Amino acid sequence: MTTSRGARLGRQVGAGIGEAVLATVVAVLVVALGLVAFSLVNWPAFNSSNVLRALTTVGQVGATVLLAVSITLLRLRRARWWAKLLSWAGISAFVTVTLGLPLAATKLYLFGISVDQEFRTEYLTRLTDSAALRDMTYADMPPFYPAGWFWFGGRVANVLEMDGWEVFKPYAIGSIAVAAVVSLVLWSRLIRADWAVGVTAAITAVGVTYAAPEAYGAVIAILVPPVLVMAWGALYRPAELARRISPASAGAVRPGSTRAPGRGRSAGEPVAGTATTTPAGTSGPAVSPADPADRQTVATERGAGNENPSAAGSTGATAARDSGAAGKIAGLPGATAGGWAAVLGTGLFLGLAATFYTLYFAFAVFTVVLMAVVAAGLGVRARYAARTPRRIAAQQGAVGEKIQGIGRAIGAPLLRLVVMGVITALVGLPVFVPFLLRMLDNPKLESGGAFHYLPEAGSELPLPMAEFSLLGGLCLIGVIWLVLRANSSRRAQSLGLGVIAVYLWSLLSMLATVAGSTLLSFRLEPVLLVLLAAAGAFGFVEGARAVYQALNEPARFRWVAIVLATVGALAYCQNIPHVLAPEITTAYTDTDGDGNRADQRDPAAVRHYHHIDDALRAQTGREPSENVVLTGDTTFLAYYPYFGFQGLTSHYANPLADYADRSATIEAWSELETPQELLDAMAAAPWRAPDAFLFRRSGDDYTLRLAADVYPNDPNVRRYTVTFPAALFDDPRFTTTDIGPFTLIVVKR
Repeated sequence: MTTSRGARLGRQVGAGIGEAVLATVVAVLVVALGLVAFSLVNWPAFNSSNVLRALTTVGQVGATVLLAVSITLLRLRRARWWAKLLSWAGISAFVTVTLGLPLAATKLYLFGISVDQEFRTEYLTRLTDSAALRDMTYADMPPFYPAGWFWFGGRVANVLEMDGWEVFKPYAIGSIAVAAVVSLVLWSRLIRADWAVGVTAAITAVGVTYAAPEAYGAVIAILVPPVLVMAWGALYRPAELARRISPASAGAVRPGSTRAPGRGRSAGEPVAGTATTTPAGTSGPAVSPADPADRQTVATERGAGNENPSAAGSTGATAARDSGAAGKIAGLPGATAGGWAAVLGTGLFLGLAATFYTLYFAFAVFTVVLMAVVAAGLGVRARYAARTPRRIAAQQGAVGEKIQGIGRAIGAPLLRLVVMGVITALVGLPVFVPFLLRMLDNPKLESGGAFHYLPEAGSELPLPMAEFSLLGGLCLIGVIWLVLRANSSRRAQSLGLGVIAVYLWSLLSMLATVAGSTLLSFRLEPVLLVLLAAAGAFGFVEGARAVYQALNEPARFRWVAIVLATVGALAYCQNIPHVLAPEITTAYTDTDGDGNRADQRDPAAVRHYHHIDDALRAQTGREPSENVVLTGDTTFLAYYPYFGFQGLTSHYANPLADYADRSATIEAWSELETPQELLDAMAAAPWRAPDAFLFRRSGDDYTLRLAADVYPNDPNVRRYTVTFPAALFDDPRFTTTDIGPFTLIVVKR
């Protein structure tokens, strides 16, 4: 990489990061102001009143107005920075009101503290208590699940002086809003700025609907579509390939084409309209020059945003070198830095995904590798197609040169893929190094439990485009657009490869059942939906323009398209609380860490947890993080940072924890006859023994509930009860305290 190219790369990356930071600040301010304002009013519960539902609709309309004003300013090329600020504020306001207002009367997030949200809250509580990378449940053990999202959440909780369970809701909403505005920044550097606002709004709305309950997954899912466009631009660069194949004709205009001058535009803004070119002599996918993945070639035409001149009746295409028109377009991955900015951005995203969500990281790597393979195949195909009969005759016997050319076609995407991998490792490995080092020293490692889940959704291919709904219609438009534009649009190619990757992953997951496992493909449905939503947004805009031109450009047609888009968007958005109704209701019916239920009903036994915490602190004389508690009421560990002797289920247990052996040991302890036998057995256990037991009382005995993995059954977990006779603890070395329905037994040490 030359010095000048390195400087361009530095400016490109610096400008992008700077804008992302500004957008993040705006999003944080909007979320903070919104959630604080919501907390100042004593709202009725969402599940027993329609007040919050009504105000959510009003807030969504307000956010839509901000986005509409932003798009208008961008199209008119006026007050560009005000337009950016309004777009960032509008996107983050949409997330805030859509999630924050329905939850305004509760301190809990979607799904409350139930099911999977329990272990997520436990993880956030653990990393709020300390910044050290520790397992969510087990003492003296490095974490197995990626700690990135939870670690940042812990730091937010420390700054705000809040408990982990309490910061979960504002942090989840804030992180989704930040991901949405960063996605907008990425899109605005890949496509026209006004289109970027529209497609980001569509992706965010779908992401909030179907990915928000798993907030750390939503953060990655919302970023996947623009990152795939960026990754494709880094891996497949037909204009560079064309110059390698035929340097003399790389800058020439093909016969029958015309040069169309570009309209004036602000620096950093993608061109308003683009045409397509292909490497000389190839029949592969066309290059959309200003379709950001490759901007070595730039062309403009009448009709904003059209990448394919033939679609608008144009046959012109203009080619330009980096030093020409393409070199004047700043801030987009691919042109002025030879695609290395896109390589860097993709690597950083993959590293972030590795620290946030293992499944989405694996899928993203799978998709990027698939892109590299396709790019290499297209490169080889282009080199073969470029060899005219005369050239072939002149080069007969030059097998070495031919092999060398093919090697370059394969080597270019491979080199970029390797660089992405190095960047990914540098970002992601620090989170996993402690676990990997411990794993090397552990002769026995349980594996596969996390993949032992196959609901009905995981046994079928997701086909949202076949559903009769607004989202189904948008996805159907997206599929049509992906097919129609597969040969002419960089965006369609990248998003299409992402969709194909989801279906390939789903099929592989189904095949994995033969080996007694799965790849959890059902959890990729939100990713599929945001990819199709992005494609649907592009398809709607380009389809509306095509109809507009086919009808001889009637004066009122643009207003028809605007009204249809607005009505559809509002109809979809105001239905989001209906889709999330079960998750919202659970947030109101679960008892929070203060012992309250937001729906004003009688709280559950959780209300006694603070008394248990007080007793544990007093009787042990130690902080919660210095104690190990054996209990079947693992929600206690979600509210207070005590370590557990056994986790919620094997599916979320650390593979280093010997989950099945621990359960067997607990059952063996319950069958002992004397306190001394119990104390001796605890001392002989290969793990740190409990400092306390938290039981439920059942007559004269004490009980706790454990879980067993029964995959491939659905449900995949079997709950069973273990009973300890009270006589096992009838000894001065145990302190027994009854608190509500619980019995706390502390081991004197």
